[in-house]
Amino acid sequence: MPYSVLIIDDDVQLRRLCRITLEESGYLVSEVSNGKDALAAIRGTPFDLLVLDVSMPDMDGIEFLMAIRAELPKYKIIMMSGFMGGTMLRAAEQLGAAATLAKPFSPESLLSAVDQVLA
Repeated sequence: MPYSVLIIDDDVQLRRLCRITLEESGYLVSEVSNGKDALAAIRGTPFDLLVLDVSMPDMDGIEFLMAIRAELPKYKIIMMSGFMGGTMLRAAEQLGAAATLAKPFSPESLLSAVDQVLA
């Protein structure tokens, strides 16, 4: 059975690129635009992996990561950021992100990170 991935980012074009990249490699992909919708989605559907942006409206990625770690700690998470990428991505790793991606990243980098985390 293919792995399921939830992409959480307010950038429609980036979500689309991630979706296409992952679906072409056989992953089942869903997407939402913010942390609050992501929390609702994972409460209704289990995912194997969450690919999460740091900078989002309503609930940023760090807040979401802390909330998900407290409520559902089993989730594997890849955090991505283009805004103050290094600092925020290091914080995400300290809070339990399995991998990080600095924007902009290539489709190959995304696939490599996803494959590594789910291996």
